[in-house]
Amino acid sequence: MLNYIWLGLMLCAVLLGGWNDHLKEIADAALDMANTAVVKISFTLIGVMALWLGIMRLAERAGLVALLARALRPLMRRIFPEVPPEHPAMGSMLMNIAANMLGLGNAATPLGLRAMKDLESLNPRPGTATNAMCTFLAINTSGIQLIPVTAIAILAANKSVNPTSIVGTSIICTACAAVSGVLMAKFLSRLPMFREQAEMGNLKPEIKIAEDRKAESEKLVVKEAATLQPMHWGGNFIFGAFLLCFAFFFLRMVFPETFGLPIPEADAKKNLFIRIVSAVSLLSIPFLLSAIPLFATLRRVKVYEEFVDGAKEGFDVAIRIIPYLVAMLVAVGMFRAAGGIDMLSHVLAPVFSKLGFPTDLLPMVLVRPLSGSGSLGFFTELVKQFGADSLIARTAGTIYGSTETTFYVLAVYFGSVAIKRTRHALLAGLTADFVSVVVAVTVCKIMFG
Repeated sequence: MLNYIWLGLMLCAVLLGGWNDHLKEIADAALDMANTAVVKISFTLIGVMALWLGIMRLAERAGLVALLARALRPLMRRIFPEVPPEHPAMGSMLMNIAANMLGLGNAATPLGLRAMKDLESLNPRPGTATNAMCTFLAINTSGIQLIPVTAIAILAANKSVNPTSIVGTSIICTACAAVSGVLMAKFLSRLPMFREQAEMGNLKPEIKIAEDRKAESEKLVVKEAATLQPMHWGGNFIFGAFLLCFAFFFLRMVFPETFGLPIPEADAKKNLFIRIVSAVSLLSIPFLLSAIPLFATLRRVKVYEEFVDGAKEGFDVAIRIIPYLVAMLVAVGMFRAAGGIDMLSHVLAPVFSKLGFPTDLLPMVLVRPLSGSGSLGFFTELVKQFGADSLIARTAGTIYGSTETTFYVLAVYFGSVAIKRTRHALLAGLTADFVSVVVAVTVCKIMFG
């Protein structure tokens, strides 16, 4: 399916550009997006990837990933029945989802790429997405997060009386999107055209390979866990004291007046829930960067050596995704430069107007799965045009905060493990986007209309 969509974007861009006399803009957009994919995205990911893959290596060696996966085993086994309960992929996916929920984009992407690598270790058909990969991508494309920080910042910058009013609506929408994306991924995986067996045809050898890989992975996890040194009482005391320090930092940030500190002006208008989540978001990265190495040290792991070994993968992953990013971003950039988004908005506006959908939101909704910066630009324009506290602005903020750039996510995540046949991942991701938009319009009309 992605083959036809990519070709369609390229052909439509050229034909529309020729019709609208925008061929020069299309050529400039193609070159600019190719440069963006390599210089502004892939190269900037190298350092971040190296950092978080190194930290993930320490978490694995210390047994934290296995502990996390074991704690949420019942839920994860229902969502990802194809993945062994103790496999590192379970912990990697959980850490990625947690980072996304807290709005830690710089950490979420590397953790997600690591999860894809772990899932690929169970893949009996290299180059073809597994059911677990498609489900994981559906969760990521639902834009699941507790606080839409960027949307709130745009509303606040435009003098909104209550910029955090979209937090509740965003949580509702992103939850509905995540559930619908997972359910659609499960449904589509059972259709004949998307079944894993349909990709290769010969069932028995494939099933045997998959079972062998799962068995080997389970043995590896058990073997690594057996080599870990148990933490002695002194180590437990040290780590407990460390956790108490961060608990103190958290309480001081949420209840500054209790400790005789002035409440920052930016936090004065925030309710307790917003202050709690903001404090958790702010403390999360410093906590992970210090707690995981400390825990690993107390488990007798050689932290520096293991961190360096894990960080080495960052460069390889960043380079590996370049062809996939270039292909996707160039097609999207050309289509936008040719006026494709404007044409779609013009054609669809009468239909959506009859359905009660605000037609002013159409350009942002159409761009959102294709481009993060483009949708942010449309959102900013809507806020300035209608006012930061208008129904349109709050609905747009909710949509922006509860959806994701689906095509970009697919290109980066699947590109990191050289997946070319994406099966039903795109349909599941677009379903999550569609549900989020519909719920956002409905809920915002009820709450702000």
